[in-house]
Amino acid sequence: MLFPFSPPSSSPFSAMLLQRLLGSVARRQLPSAFPLPKSVSTVISRPAGRSRLGFAPSQSFELPLMASSAPTEDARRSSFVPLPPSTADKATLYKGLEATLGSTFSSAPSFPPPNPLILVVSGPSGVGKDAVIKRLLEVREGIHFVVTATSRPQRPGEVDGKDYLFVTKEEFLSMIERDELLEHALVYGDYKGIPKQQIRDYMDKGFDVVLRVDIQGAATLRSILGNSAVFIFLVAESEETLVKRLVARKTETAEMLLVRIATAREEVRHLKEFDYVVTNAEGKLDDTVKLVESIIDAEKAKVHRRNVQI
Repeated sequence: MLFPFSPPSSSPFSAMLLQRLLGSVARRQLPSAFPLPKSVSTVISRPAGRSRLGFAPSQSFELPLMASSAPTEDARRSSFVPLPPSTADKATLYKGLEATLGSTFSSAPSFPPPNPLILVVSGPSGVGKDAVIKRLLEVREGIHFVVTATSRPQRPGEVDGKDYLFVTKEEFLSMIERDELLEHALVYGDYKGIPKQQIRDYMDKGFDVVLRVDIQGAATLRSILGNSAVFIFLVAESEETLVKRLVARKTETAEMLLVRIATAREEVRHLKEFDYVVTNAEGKLDDTVKLVESIIDAEKAKVHRRNVQI
């Protein structure tokens, strides 16, 4: 017998893998005049029922072990290279495994690096979108906040080019005509829009990008981007908390507050159109940001990844 071995009885699946491995090596190294016995198979399959791993009856799977191409006919006819003893040093054992298998081990990544993400963050006014995004940028590298262009007046403490791109109504309309915006909307009498080029520039550098939009803007982006972006809906822990935050801002009249509250009640009804919902509880900003980071990490670990084209 060319390959004597005794697979562990406690691991039938390991035995099948070892059997397949030896069968693969033998097929590469033995002449075609010496076919392998039927008991050695390079494909694991079950004709009926389901395997212990849950594969369907007609399914089979291959486990690629080497990255190199199939060996030549001369290699198939070469003599068998025995494994070095287990007492050999690591380098010798490594080279011996390659020699026995007839190919080198690949140093290529087991799985390609993740694609840059587009994160669409939305929620009612007063929920804390700006605070969450600002903190996220402070604690996480490789992420860029896409500054929204707006025609509304600049508020105290806001920085042009950092919080928003403040432009006149005429300048904003010119941006629309030049097709420079991914989406735009009229919100409370003022225009808001997302510049396309800023997204392209940072995604080309490998950055994840964050877009801050209202519910109307999120709906527009969903129609444009589909499932290629990650949509996150921020909420306060209760309506009472949200209203107190709006009152504490002291940026709106009583009449405007009523409009924002009525709008917030309507916006919450669209929560199910998002991928994730995150509660930004009072005094727990860091917890909120950690949850957003967990969402990013989970998205990057997916087998079937999102692919954005802007």
